[in-house]
Amino acid sequence: MLSESSTATVRATLPAVGAAIGDIADLFYRKLFDAHPELLRDLFNRGNQASGAQRQALAGSIAAFATQLVEQPDTRPDVMLSRIAHKHASLGVTPAQYDVVHTHLFAAIAEVLGEAVTPEVAAAWDEVYWLMANALIAIEERLYAQQGVVAGDVWREWEVVSRSEETEDVARFRLRPADGSPAPAFRPGQYVSVQVELPDGARQIRQYSLSCAPGSALRSITVKRVHGGGAPDGEVSRHLHAHVRAGDRLRVSAPYGDLVLTADDAPLLLASAGIGCTPILSMLEHLAESGHRAPVTVVHGDRSPADHALRTDHVALTGKLPDAAAHFWYENPADGHPADRTGLVDLSGLAVASGTHAYLCGPLPFMRSVRTQLLAKGVPASDIHYEVFGPDLWLAS
Repeated sequence: MLSESSTATVRATLPAVGAAIGDIADLFYRKLFDAHPELLRDLFNRGNQASGAQRQALAGSIAAFATQLVEQPDTRPDVMLSRIAHKHASLGVTPAQYDVVHTHLFAAIAEVLGEAVTPEVAAAWDEVYWLMANALIAIEERLYAQQGVVAGDVWREWEVVSRSEETEDVARFRLRPADGSPAPAFRPGQYVSVQVELPDGARQIRQYSLSCAPGSALRSITVKRVHGGGAPDGEVSRHLHAHVRAGDRLRVSAPYGDLVLTADDAPLLLASAGIGCTPILSMLEHLAESGHRAPVTVVHGDRSPADHALRTDHVALTGKLPDAAAHFWYENPADGHPADRTGLVDLSGLAVASGTHAYLCGPLPFMRSVRTQLLAKGVPASDIHYEVFGPDLWLAS
């Protein structure tokens, strides 16, 4: 994909660019938001910007893409590109915004690397950028077309039909289109973006998994209130918990996301931790409704039964499947909870059927641990799928 001359230049300069990519990403975002403050206010996640997570993900994705271009020129990192494109589509990103990013990214590269950015080096990395950008634009165009919308026009008004408190910090909101039209179709495991106007006028966006089956009359999102733990609390989750009730309206995107069931007839292992249970519950409800017959192993880890959001649904949906079992681990269990289900998730005592496809969602350390255990049990890496809430620091690492 990359021209021969640019391949040689990128290979030669990749160590220097890679070493400086964090500084480049930091300067890029400062330049971008100085020129376009509305992007930080109304598009980018201010929490991820403050923590540095978004800068880390950007830097890692560019470095990973460039590395694959020179080391495996006949392949493309489609998993990474698909994940980014789905997130972009849920935000309503348009092709014109790639030109804006290009302007400020290459200004940052030139400023950080200085005289090392010769015309030849600039041309080579420009080729890298547009190969990645055009690949994303093409994927996003297909995603928009699948939803029957034009680029960027993903938003609709939805009405909150009901709200229920699932735990002290988790609330479930059931929604329907405010105009009475049918809700757009989605696949189990996908998410929507929700945009809310905050007191300072910012219109911040966050993604929430749909925690219901595609055939449900209403759509459900289940929102955990984010406590900063030394950093600011989650802006959007705090707003939803404090202010949104039945009868209110929310601005919601079309559904996107690439963690979807692709092996309905295979044995499945559905593993989650914390609020990562939400896409898993959508999958479970779909499997129950569709008459899935193969074995299903449900695994969940949480701090305590009281912190386990939608626990009743987790148990009930598993019970609707003819060959399924749920295994819950708690760090602070209630009296009588099995000792071998206390602490972090440990799959050593679980049998994993041959041909199992695994779907993981939860904090990165949890998913790394479960993936390692599944690989040790013989599950192929290609059959282990995962979802990260927030910037994907795993793919970008």
